Amino acid sequence: MYKLFFDTDCDITPEIARRYDAGLISMPYVVEEEIYPFKDSDSFDYKAFYNMLRSGVLPTTCALSKAQYIEYFEPTLKEGKDILYVHFSRVMTVSIDVCEEAIKELLEKYPGRRIQLVDTKGITVGGYVCALEVAELYKAGKSIDEIVEWAKTGIDQMAFYFFADNIKFFKKSGRVTGFKAFMGGMMGVKPLIYIGENGKMTSIGSAMSRKKAIDKILEYVDELQVDIKKYPCVIAHSDADYLVEDVKAKLHEKYGEDLKIEVIYVNPTAGSHCGPDALGLAFHAKKRTADSINQK
Repeated sequence: MYKLFFDTDCDITPEIARRYDAGLISMPYVVEEEIYPFKDSDSFDYKAFYNMLRSGVLPTTCALSKAQYIEYFEPTLKEGKDILYVHFSRVMTVSIDVCEEAIKELLEKYPGRRIQLVDTKGITVGGYVCALEVAELYKAGKSIDEIVEWAKTGIDQMAFYFFADNIKFFKKSGRVTGFKAFMGGMMGVKPLIYIGENGKMTSIGSAMSRKKAIDKILEYVDELQVDIKKYPCVIAHSDADYLVEDVKAKLHEKYGEDLKIEVIYVNPTAGSHCGPDALGLAFHAKKRTADSINQK
């Protein structure tokens, strides 16, 4: 027997975790040196958070401690269960390194147990679609080894493209590869970003308006999608609900009214990096990286 764990950086909420009887690790954000663990997302006031960012506040993020990971995992090990932890991209954080230190200590204490990590190589909705696919496999009774085998190819068939509305948040975070090359000193542009097979956020261009940014993202969806109706197409936004209906309408017009579309908020930890008014799409794809990107 084993228990499934997620983290909130994959936009997994307590309600979703309860649906699969899964553990949920809360990833924090920091405002004016005070740490806020994001664990009450069912009632979290996303609008208030993103309005705070609009007012000029620039939050930061921090890693969990080894003791915190031990606190999350140890009760399950005490019950005699193994653990499968589906987490956000390890190349974006030192948190997973700390997690592995905690795992080493725990397995010395519980030598008969197993803790297996699955890297979604994504964050926010890019991790969400991978985490939910794992959750369905778990619900279907698949073993840890079967899920690990699926992840070898399945993770890279979940693509994520998005735009940020204000470059100052990503400038502060330093989390985007190739950002300076595309942005330079330009202000007012909308950076276009994706997460590739290496799990890194990479700048792939810019648009001069939200509408043009959305249209470009939809071009990537059209180029890469495969079996798009078999899996949900998930829209994530950081309080940009005024854009969502337009994106939904364009997706339905292209792929039919029966296309399954889900809409979620970007969690505040990831939102601290992308800022308000960002929007992205995650979908089932042939691969993560569009050929048109490689040709640039």
